[in-house]
Amino acid sequence: MLKRKKVWIIAAALCVAGAAGFLFWHNAAQLQAAGDFATYRVTRGPLTISVIQSGTIQAREMTTIQNQLEGRTSILWLIQEGTEVQKGDLVMELDASSLIDSRLDQEIRLQNAEASYIRAQENLEVVRNQAQSDVELATLQYEFAQEDLDQYIDGEYPNELMRSEASITLAEEELARARERLEWSRTLFDEKFISQTEMQADELNEKRRTLDLERAENDYNLLTEFTYKRKLAQLESDLRQAEMALERTKRRARADVVQAEAELKARELEYNRQRDRLQKIEEQIVNATIYAPTAGTVIYATSAMTGGRRWNVEPLTEGRDVREREDLIYLPTTASAKAEVGIHEANLQKIRVGLPAVVTVDALPGRKYLATVASIAPLPDAQSMFLNPDLKLYNTEVFLEDNDEALRTGMSCNVEIIAEQHDDVLSVPVQSVIRADGAHTVFVVNGRSIEPRQVEIGMDNNRMVHIRSGLSEGEQVLLTPPLSAGTADGRRSRTPAEPGDIDDRVRDRLNNNDRSADAPAEPPQAAPEAADPMQQLRQRLEQMTPEQREQLRQQYEQMSPEQQEQLRRQMRPEGSGSGQRQGQGQGQRRQQRPAETTP
Repeated sequence: MLKRKKVWIIAAALCVAGAAGFLFWHNAAQLQAAGDFATYRVTRGPLTISVIQSGTIQAREMTTIQNQLEGRTSILWLIQEGTEVQKGDLVMELDASSLIDSRLDQEIRLQNAEASYIRAQENLEVVRNQAQSDVELATLQYEFAQEDLDQYIDGEYPNELMRSEASITLAEEELARARERLEWSRTLFDEKFISQTEMQADELNEKRRTLDLERAENDYNLLTEFTYKRKLAQLESDLRQAEMALERTKRRARADVVQAEAELKARELEYNRQRDRLQKIEEQIVNATIYAPTAGTVIYATSAMTGGRRWNVEPLTEGRDVREREDLIYLPTTASAKAEVGIHEANLQKIRVGLPAVVTVDALPGRKYLATVASIAPLPDAQSMFLNPDLKLYNTEVFLEDNDEALRTGMSCNVEIIAEQHDDVLSVPVQSVIRADGAHTVFVVNGRSIEPRQVEIGMDNNRMVHIRSGLSEGEQVLLTPPLSAGTADGRRSRTPAEPGDIDDRVRDRLNNNDRSADAPAEPPQAAPEAADPMQQLRQRLEQMTPEQREQLRQQYEQMSPEQQEQLRRQMRPEGSGSGQRQGQGQGQRRQQRPAETTP
C-alpha cells in the first residue's frame, strides 16, 4: 500500500513539473516571438483613401483628322507639330502615285464599258427595227394621236378660246373708249370747240366698234358650241384606233425584244460600276491632300497616345506608312482639358463617376488642378491586354475644372482620385491585416503574448487601411503576421456565412471525395510542404498581381536592416541546419518580400 502511494506521488510530481516546464517554454517562446517581430502602434488621425495613377493631358473637345485612303500609304509631307492653322490650311500630303496609275487603267476600262453599252443600245434598236417595225409604227401612230389630242385639248383649243375671248375683251374696250370719246365730242360741240364733222366721225367710230364686238361674240359661240365638240370627237376616235392597233402589235412582237433589252441592261450595269469605281479613285486622290477642317493647334495622334498604345506605335513622320481610318492629327477646339488614365482592376471598387481628383502635371511643378471623374470604361483597354494579358487597365477620363493655357495635349500628369477623406480614424499598415478563418485578422501584442483579433476594415490606400472596429488607439499590432495563422492541416478554415474562399471549399470537396473513394478510410495527414512557410509564400506570390509584387518590394526596401533580419528569421524553416540554411539563403532572400501581404 505504501509502495503504491509513493508511485502515485512520484507520478503527480512529474506531471506538475512537466506542466510547469511546458508553460515556461510556451511563455518564453511567445515573449521571444513578440520581441523578434516588428510592431506598429495604432494611431488615430487623418486618412485619405485615394488612387494615384499616371496619365496624359488631352483636350476635352477636339477634331480628329483620319486617313481616308484605303489600305496603307506613306506620308509625303507633314506640317510641323504645334503649328497654329486656320480652316482650309494644308496639313498633310499622302502618297497617291498608285492611285493615279489606277485611275488611268480605270479610265480605259470605263471607255470599254461605255462602248459596250452603246453597242448594246444600237443592237437593241436594230432588233426593234427588224422585229418590231409594226410596233414602232403603231406606237408612233398612237403617240401622234395622243399628242394631237393633248395638243388640241391643252394647246390649240385653249389658244383659240383665248384669242376669241381676247377679241371680245378688246372690242369691249374699244367700244367703251369710242362711246366715251363720243360723249366728250358732243360736249365740245355744244360749246363750239369742235366742228360737226369731227363729232360725226366719232359717232361712226362708235358704230364700228359695236359691230366688231358683235362679230367677236359670234366667233366665240361658234368655237365653243360646234368646232370644239367636232374636233374633240374626231381626235378621241383616232386615239382609240391607234391604241388598239398598238396593243395588237405589241403582243405579237414582245418576245423578240426581251433578249436585246436584257443585254442592254447588263451593259448598262457594267458601265455604271466602272464609272463609280473611277469616281471613287478620284475621291481617294482628293483625300490624299488633307486640309484642316477647323482652326486649332496641330497635335500628332501618336504624341497624344497614352498607356500601352504608345509602346508599339511609330511616331508620325514623313515617310511613315499609315493605315486606313488611322488617327493622324488632333485639332483641339476648346481650351478645356482632361486627363486620361488607366485604372487597374484592383482599384475599380474604390472609384466611381463624380469623385473629385487632384491633377499635377510633371512639366508644371507646383501647380495643382481640381478635377472630376467623368467616365470609366466598362471594359479593359484592349491594347494593354494585348501587350500584357495579365494587366487589366480601364480607361478613365478626368475633366479638369480650371482652364490653363500652359496645359498642352500630351503632357504627362499624375491623377489622385479621392475616394474617401477621414479627419479622425484608426488606421494600420495594410500588411498587418490578413484573412484568417474567413475574417480580417490582426495580431495584437498583449504583454508577453501575441493574440489574433478579428477587425472590421474599410478602404485602404495601398499603405494604410481604415479600421472601423476591433482595435483601440495605442495598441500594438504586428507588421508581419505569421503566414500560418488561421490554417490547420494545410487548409484555411472559413465560416459558413463567408462568401469567399472558394478555393478552400473546392479543396474540401476534393478531399471528401478522395476519402469516400478510399477503403479503408484513413485520417487525413498534413503534407509537409503545406506547413512550409516558403511553400505558402510561393503560393501567395503566384496569386498576386504585378502591382502588388512591386508594392511589396518597395515596402521591403523601406524596412530597417533589423526588421529585414527579423523577417528572414521568421521565414527560416525550423530545425534546418546551418549548412542547409546557407544553401537555401539566396532562395529565401528572394521570398522575403511577399511577407508584407496586402489584405
